Amino acid sequence: MSHVRRLAAAASAIAALSIFAAACESSDEGSSSDSTVIQGTIDQPVSYDPAGSYDLPSYNVIFNVYQNLLQVPPGGNQPEPEAAEECSFTDQQSKVYECVLAEGLKFSDGSDLTSEDVKASFDRNLKIADPQGASSLYLNLKSVETPDERTVIFNLKAPDATWPFLLTSGGAAIVPAEYPADEVQPSDETVGSGRFTIAEYEEGQQTVLEANPEYTGDDPAQVDRVIIQYYDKSSTLTQAVEQGEVEIAYRSLSPTDVEGLQGSEGVEVVEGPGSEIRYLNFNLDLQEGSEAQKLAVRQAVAQTIDRQSIAENVYSGTATPLYSMVPSGLEFSTDAFAQAYGETPDADGAEQTLSEANVDTPVPLEVWWTPSHYGPASADEYAEIKRQLDSSGLFETQLQSTEWNQYSEAAFTDKYPVYQLGWFPDYPDADNYTSPFYSKDSFLNIHYENPEMEKLLAAEKATSDDAKREQAFAQIQQIGAEDAPTVPYIELSQVAAVQEGISGVEDTLDPSYIFRYWLISKE
Repeated sequence: MSHVRRLAAAASAIAALSIFAAACESSDEGSSSDSTVIQGTIDQPVSYDPAGSYDLPSYNVIFNVYQNLLQVPPGGNQPEPEAAEECSFTDQQSKVYECVLAEGLKFSDGSDLTSEDVKASFDRNLKIADPQGASSLYLNLKSVETPDERTVIFNLKAPDATWPFLLTSGGAAIVPAEYPADEVQPSDETVGSGRFTIAEYEEGQQTVLEANPEYTGDDPAQVDRVIIQYYDKSSTLTQAVEQGEVEIAYRSLSPTDVEGLQGSEGVEVVEGPGSEIRYLNFNLDLQEGSEAQKLAVRQAVAQTIDRQSIAENVYSGTATPLYSMVPSGLEFSTDAFAQAYGETPDADGAEQTLSEANVDTPVPLEVWWTPSHYGPASADEYAEIKRQLDSSGLFETQLQSTEWNQYSEAAFTDKYPVYQLGWFPDYPDADNYTSPFYSKDSFLNIHYENPEMEKLLAAEKATSDDAKREQAFAQIQQIGAEDAPTVPYIELSQVAAVQEGISGVEDTLDPSYIFRYWLISKE
């Protein structure tokens, strides 16, 4: 998931304190019918309209406010029914997918949720094609049919066995047909059928969720209210946890702050498996030299980076080395980069790679990174990468940085020769960590194209046979490592700091990266 966000001012301490006081006052009454949980975060959303967002902070709320036809259950890795009663392909080519809605679905305003709402949700997403939205995920959709109020038929342009996974993504959340067909709905005017409603949204300040009385599913919210409070930096959020102003701190605590909180009385640091990755991208059109020389430079960088050092020295063990674009917790992941270049840095091998391609050393590298968007450790992360590359004697690295609002446009429009990115899953499947990066139509716009890669990507999408998919993904990852248009180096665990009396956070920290507020309870 390309996670875009607007950076706004943090909520004031006075506001946080007043909200916390009100919540504590409610708690002191001992009434389980009026329970409030306060979460603090430095991640801020773009939009709570599924057609206008493609970022983790927005999706964390969208998954709680809306329903999808299918969902990934806690701890699971396969789509299961949510708003749908059942879904399946009705043809052998995986081009026609039919869902039957559950009976009695209601939006939070009391209106019925029907197949027309599902159709409108997909139609408007593709029509609006918001640059900060996820419409690109659904370009394979040819048309949506609604033969009756409960039946939805998706006609696809090409075979795609991953379509059920795409229906679990935030961009596939179901909105009322009354939402504007050609523009994004304001975040404080959302109407969904999920476990919560948005009672209040103040950009840069807070989002207030309240339990949805119209929710018809089997797993409703366990608390009445969630207040999501926004902070400007990790240290401020950490202080808020220590002082009891927030009961959950989730995204993005620095490794140093996590270590400090582990010794705080009344606070538990909870970790869960993650599928968040970090990787370098090479714009092949901006690299200098012949194609062989460009390839040699990319391969030499892959051979030189010390992934274990980044994981230990920058992330204090909350990250692990990554040797594929597909994180280790997902099915079909391989250690392709370790197989190609070894698990540990090989400066001698990198020197030989460059020498055989007649590349003069040290190679000048202009590497771009963004200081806030990927958390407070980014500066240390790229200082360490520069140190590793330069100390090999093979590279002369010039670091450049800018904030995300400029960075996210420049990186994808041929401005940066080498640049940092991170990725959260749209859905927990290996396809979501390969197609977006290795396709010739990749959003990265790095001008990488390999005909064999294109064939393999099409092959894995066209089948649900695990043996065939495993074979295809093994080859995809091998070619990806050999061509090295992207160089993965770490995957990060999910970390949250939780006050005593709060339960359920550990149940939602899984590779799907869906923060399920409905699992959280309060004593």
